[in-house]
Amino acid sequence: MNKKAEIVRVYLAPDANCLLSIMDHCLRSYNYINVVVAGKYPAPQWLSMEAAEKHCKDGISIWEWASNHGNHEPDVVMACCGDVPTLETLAAVSILRTHLPDLKISVVNVVDLMKLPRNTENPHGLTHEQFDSFFTKDKPVIFAFHGYPWLIHRLTYNRTNHENIHVHGYKEEGTITTSFDMTVLNDIDRFHLAIDVVDRVPHSGEKGKVLKQLLTDKLKEHTKYICEFGEDMPEILNWKWES
Repeated sequence: MNKKAEIVRVYLAPDANCLLSIMDHCLRSYNYINVVVAGKYPAPQWLSMEAAEKHCKDGISIWEWASNHGNHEPDVVMACCGDVPTLETLAAVSILRTHLPDLKISVVNVVDLMKLPRNTENPHGLTHEQFDSFFTKDKPVIFAFHGYPWLIHRLTYNRTNHENIHVHGYKEEGTITTSFDMTVLNDIDRFHLAIDVVDRVPHSGEKGKVLKQLLTDKLKEHTKYICEFGEDMPEILNWKWES
């Protein structure tokens, strides 16, 4: 690396295959400062190696297999960056697709944070047109992030739909507790994410109200369960994506 290496790229891996792809890419690159954030605990594998390589090369993509909007504009964008946020977002999407099947959802996963600022600010950033193709011009975006929420807002402050980007991230809440409870304390868990969707998509109607109450009760059930048993509920520990 020479002294002119001033371009920073920040990668957050959603699974092991993406981490391998990211590391391979970083080790082959020159004149970049690469920051890689990855978890150290067992986690689900979402993408095949081939899909992970393409996803990491692009830095951001719509996960069609988790989305259900087809060729239509989505009612809501569920965005995620990082391993735990990706898990909780997909779990929230699963809940929403089960209880609100008519809701059109687009799932966007971000691997390279430097895709979020405009291309005039970072050479790897998206143009406004590209950004809008992922996050729309006027639909609510529920963004689950590994770090502080304000970072996403700073990276997207000049985007068309910035006022509709609602970020769930680290709020410096935590204690000696379960893994899932840490997400609950910071409002980044599947239940809070799904509730936020109901609150921001007005046409969810009566089904939305029923689902919100169900999820509110789930949060209470979770708190009671971990206090009694000292571990997360089986439905949390054993959850798997089902298409």
